[in-house]
Amino acid sequence: MLFAISFHPLERSSSIFHRSSDVGWQWFIPHWHWFPPTAATVSSSLLLGICSLPDTKFKSAIETALAANECFGLEDSSERLSCFFDRALVNVGAELVRSVPGRVSTEVDARLAYDTQDIIHKVNQLLKLYNELEVSPQRLLFKIPSTWQGIEASRLLELEGIQTHLTFVYSFPQAAAAAQAGASVIQIFVGRIRDWARNHSGDREIESSSKNGEDPGLALAEKTYNYIHKYGYKSKLMAAAVRNKQDLFSLLGIDYIIAPLKILESLKESVTDPEERYSYVRRLAPGSASVYNFTEEELVKWDQRSFASAIGPAAEELLAAGLEGYVNQTRRIEELFGKIWPPPNV
Repeated sequence: MLFAISFHPLERSSSIFHRSSDVGWQWFIPHWHWFPPTAATVSSSLLLGICSLPDTKFKSAIETALAANECFGLEDSSERLSCFFDRALVNVGAELVRSVPGRVSTEVDARLAYDTQDIIHKVNQLLKLYNELEVSPQRLLFKIPSTWQGIEASRLLELEGIQTHLTFVYSFPQAAAAAQAGASVIQIFVGRIRDWARNHSGDREIESSSKNGEDPGLALAEKTYNYIHKYGYKSKLMAAAVRNKQDLFSLLGIDYIIAPLKILESLKESVTDPEERYSYVRRLAPGSASVYNFTEEELVKWDQRSFASAIGPAAEELLAAGLEGYVNQTRRIEELFGKIWPPPNV
């Protein structure tokens, strides 16, 4: 069981995972001494944050990327900026690999989300850059949006032994198709689904959960967990956009949770006895998955047509919004690189 922090100072975003059974932790960022990171995510948002901070080893990694010789010869400015962006992601990712014991997930350009072959090509480019820095593929995940094309790219990459992390999952068809594709990690945004449900209607999956008195985000996480374990899929499940302490308690047993630091810190006050402070009741377990019932409609082998007709308006809208955010962040970092290139020492 792992916990996680999502860290966002100055537009920086880094997903940091933690073992819930450990105590007495310490790492190099203030206020994280109770929750040291064991894995991380490198993204366009993280690069933006690093560029806004004073000199750090991560900022040096970006400056080194901007001095990469192979990018200089590219006459097309968009190709040159893309080259710098990839180098920066990988250089920072390599630093994170050296800083945490677990895997580092690298964001794949969201502008490629609807082209399977472009996603695969980009992942192989990033993997080649990591290989040049002698980073083992076993320490890496590649974070891909859960469009149908992204899920298909995940399937093909996993067949090659490349570990993928499918994000922006907001519906059971997405989650089930991701599991069928063999994705290493499937990320569900429980809080965003809840937010959508509060302000919208017309999504059959969400309305079914609400009719049963369930929170739709937590219900999707529970259903996906049980689907993975009942039918023997290899995927690990990650819950993100956790809004409060009760969400954490409801998700205990899931493989990964990303939660704000303030929620994790509030756990210290949940139980007064220090010996029992981290002894919470597990809500999700492989044993209980065997008695979970799925409909015939939910047990189909998903293809592009059935997937497109089943994901529902909530997933469609939230996926589009997530992609737009990632694309905007990528463009911002490329624009920034265009302004500061070449760096002073080049």
